[in-house]
Amino acid sequence: MEPLDAMAAATSTFVAVLDQVGPDQLGAPTPCEEWDVRDLVGHVVMGSQMAVALLDGASQDEAAAFRNQSFGGDVVDRCRQAVADQLARIGAVSDWDVVVHHTVGDVPASRLLEFRIGDLTLHAWDLATAIGVDDGIADDLASVALEQLLPMAPFIGEIGVFGPGPSGSVGEDAPAVTRLLDLAGRRP
Repeated sequence: MEPLDAMAAATSTFVAVLDQVGPDQLGAPTPCEEWDVRDLVGHVVMGSQMAVALLDGASQDEAAAFRNQSFGGDVVDRCRQAVADQLARIGAVSDWDVVVHHTVGDVPASRLLEFRIGDLTLHAWDLATAIGVDDGIADDLASVALEQLLPMAPFIGEIGVFGPGPSGSVGEDAPAVTRLLDLAGRRP
């Protein structure tokens, strides 16, 4: 799957789950222990807005400022708009080698695209698990996200954003979704 196709698939997968969130579920716990549904959806809003700003030339400090938002009951609507804006802005990128000033450091826009594909894909699962619906993650999308994360396998559990990392009990013959979730510290 081509990266832009993967981004479109990750966006539509996440939005399909997001569309099932009811107002009474915003306080529900998620697999991300420190977040409830509102926090998780807010994280996706912030990441999507930050990606647009980075592609528009934002500095690292300007990108970091997106983390200081809080969200009320309109977080679902704001998320729908933020991921739509992100998809449109990513679709307009003409130079994937341009450097953006992400909070993790300077990276090419192509790496930012990978970050966003992985974020939307994993958080589609997190959100679906929190509200008790099917995540809808297709195997080809999971394969793209998995390939992006595999280089971090030796240390992914130590960086603090993917939980404990791989369990060691999922073989390479397991479906891509299962391997991705395990690598990212998710235990279905």
